[in-house]
Amino acid sequence: MKKYLSFFRMRFINGFQYRIAALAGIITQFVWGMMEILMFRAFYRANPSAFPMEFSALSSYVWFQQAFLALFMTWFWEKELFESIKTGNIAYELCRPVDIYSMWFVRGIANRASKAILRCIPILLTGFLLPSPYRLVLPDHLSVFVLFLMSMLLGFLVVVAYGMIIYGLTFYTVNPMGIRMVSQSLAEFLSGAVIPLPFLPDKIRAVVELLPFAAMQNVPFRIYSQDISGSDIYQAMLLQVIWLIILVTVGKIIMNKALGSLTVQGG
Repeated sequence: MKKYLSFFRMRFINGFQYRIAALAGIITQFVWGMMEILMFRAFYRANPSAFPMEFSALSSYVWFQQAFLALFMTWFWEKELFESIKTGNIAYELCRPVDIYSMWFVRGIANRASKAILRCIPILLTGFLLPSPYRLVLPDHLSVFVLFLMSMLLGFLVVVAYGMIIYGLTFYTVNPMGIRMVSQSLAEFLSGAVIPLPFLPDKIRAVVELLPFAAMQNVPFRIYSQDISGSDIYQAMLLQVIWLIILVTVGKIIMNKALGSLTVQGG
């Protein structure tokens, strides 16, 4: 465990070096979030009752989506890992006395967490300072906020576990671009990154909410905005735990089988 904590610390500190990139990301995400909220506002003005979420809840959803984009963006990939698989440099990784899956999992957590910490605070503060109904509002009860934090951690781990499956499947491809494009496109739409899942038709949403993608950013952000409440919160979080266990198990099986049959050629 100590070696993984040390590796986490190194990757986490390394992520703080890119401050200019973080500043550019803050500006981009704030502008994008404001544009998205104003776009929804135009539709809400036409017929507010036609939408499944209160506009204030939607505003909170969007601001958290932008603030914690680094945690939940499924299109964030580490090119070094794909290159190490493609070129055979993973042989150097296999020489280390560590479990490859665990090391890459910790690496994914550290890289995403460092990026999120650099960017989230300015966006959240700005969101709180905006006028109503565009501002980020606090939940009515402290218990809701605690459940939100727990759910966000689970959703974050689900995203990392999902990414590990894609890295594992890359061992079986000549070029990882195809599987990357398909996996990230599916995850972006079905996780609520494009539009919140409550905006989908009821029959489609009922199916989508059972998929692992809904266990990512959809659950914590809707808990915070109180679009999910009561016993539904515990059901949604239980589904997050189930999917996390499934994805980690599947990812480990894929990785172990890939490494078991791996052949590295060259001198």
